[in-house]
Amino acid sequence: MIRNMLRLMLLWAILLVSSAQAVPKGQGFSFAVIGQLAGGSDAGLHDALRQAGHSDFIVVNGLRPRSEACGDGMYQRRKHLLEESGKAVVIALAARDWAECRSESGESAAQERLNHLRGLLFDGDHAARTKKLPLVRQSAAARFRDHPENASWEHHRILFATINLPSNNNHYLSAAGRNYEFEDRLVSNRAWLQRLFSQAKRHKMRAIVLFADANPLVVPMRANNRPEKRDGFAEVRKQLQTLAARFPGRILLVHGQPSSSGIVWRDNLGTLGAGRGRISVTVVPAASNMFRLERSLK
Repeated sequence: MIRNMLRLMLLWAILLVSSAQAVPKGQGFSFAVIGQLAGGSDAGLHDALRQAGHSDFIVVNGLRPRSEACGDGMYQRRKHLLEESGKAVVIALAARDWAECRSESGESAAQERLNHLRGLLFDGDHAARTKKLPLVRQSAAARFRDHPENASWEHHRILFATINLPSNNNHYLSAAGRNYEFEDRLVSNRAWLQRLFSQAKRHKMRAIVLFADANPLVVPMRANNRPEKRDGFAEVRKQLQTLAARFPGRILLVHGQPSSSGIVWRDNLGTLGAGRGRISVTVVPAASNMFRLERSLK
């Protein structure tokens, strides 16, 4: 009899653990992130969008394949692909979209390309096309009307947002007097992060998910494997760590850099690299293990 009682107790314990780990139907959702696809073809992007069709929304980290020039035609073509997909798609700008672009004479075309993309990709028509996913853009504030690429949206009591952090050392230029763009964006990003965390705390959000090209928590390195003389992410890194320490929920930073580690947590601040390919993340807001990397196609 004692043996039977022990068996019943063991079975009951297993059932308790199973029920705690189970995900009740309808309480979770998923999102996908498309990074720089191998080959960078339009067909590859089309397939990635189709395969991510089950997701509640899709974040595309960068439009331009490095194999193509930064011409207007390429941006128009890629924009058309996203529109024709019929899905809730959000664009997170990458360094290859603008910061790495050069003119035919070899001079930097970063500022001109960034201005062009801001008008092309984030206009009023784009806002109407993403009505499935109501976005709030930083440009809604008069002071930051030139920064529409920073956008946020809420989903199941989680705050999602894009932030323009290019991977080329945050586009900091070593030449004196050439960092107006960097300094301007530094101010806007500082205000954007402050606004996001204040909003999340005020509305008691369970978590914040940020989408960016770079991983600002990592010190940028030069080609000779030495740290950059001027760390272009120093300010945003310090701010993120400070804000995270004061936030009661979790913060997940999804960046466009390669990573083989899945989601890496340090206290309540986690990082996930999309790299080259497509990743899918399942979110169960009420679970202790809120974010789960379901699939990674490189």
